[in-house]
Amino acid sequence: MDPMFETLRYERKDRVATVCLSRPDRMNAFTAQMRLDLIAAFDLTDADDDVRAVIVTGEGPAFCAGADLSKGPSTFDYASRRDDATALEVVNGVARDGGGQLALRIFKSLKPIIAAVNGAAVGAGVTMLLPMDIRMASTDAKFGFVFARRGVTPDGVASWFLPRVVGPSAALEWCYSGRLVPAVEAHERGLVRSLHAPEDLIGAARAVALDIADQAAPVSVALTRRLIWRALTMAHPMETHRADSRALRARGGSRDAKEGVAAFLQRRTPQFLDQVSTDLPEVFPGWEEPEFR
Repeated sequence: MDPMFETLRYERKDRVATVCLSRPDRMNAFTAQMRLDLIAAFDLTDADDDVRAVIVTGEGPAFCAGADLSKGPSTFDYASRRDDATALEVVNGVARDGGGQLALRIFKSLKPIIAAVNGAAVGAGVTMLLPMDIRMASTDAKFGFVFARRGVTPDGVASWFLPRVVGPSAALEWCYSGRLVPAVEAHERGLVRSLHAPEDLIGAARAVALDIADQAAPVSVALTRRLIWRALTMAHPMETHRADSRALRARGGSRDAKEGVAAFLQRRTPQFLDQVSTDLPEVFPGWEEPEFR
């Protein structure tokens, strides 16, 4: 049985997990509970060797309308909030950005994540997309980095991810203005990979996910994801060359490598047996996650 979450629907089928934001009466507005549920869902997909790709989408007409503003003017006044089960972590008197905690968890995912943006993605709803690997959108989708219009600044580590995805000029323009960016512009400027009719979006996302699930070695995919994302933090190509060399040495002698070559020569679908939970090599010796200070 698929696990139950308060703010999400989770389904696993054909080695693809679908995570659906499920607060349609509130346009899937982002809450502290949704942050916890999403982090738990990605913990689940990482731990499940039967999951080879993940799709994230929204229920109803919106993907995610951003922070739930039902608390009124105090929505972003973190210092005034009382501790509860969903309270933000406080370090040295500073409450960690909840959208950033989610983005960093997505950054660490061992499984490829495909966003199927079915409607409006605003605030935290758009910044959570940035560390996902493939972003596909409905022609009805709109994207809003609306923070300046709310008197705050971008969340979700967007100041790191967004310029890497679309370049600094588009990132600054969108964040300065806070306007809603239509799907066509988001596609033209590289925020999304492709646009689809609303009724075709999930099918298109599943096709991409199934191609990965059926044809690619899951350990190689996990390692590739780690190599490419971490390479963005490296100071010199030599650091990446070292990691690439370790990865190639570790995977070159694996049973997956033998199976991949054999399947190609025999013109058949490969049957990869190595598992992410047990066979993922360490190619960044000494790597440590920076602490929040």
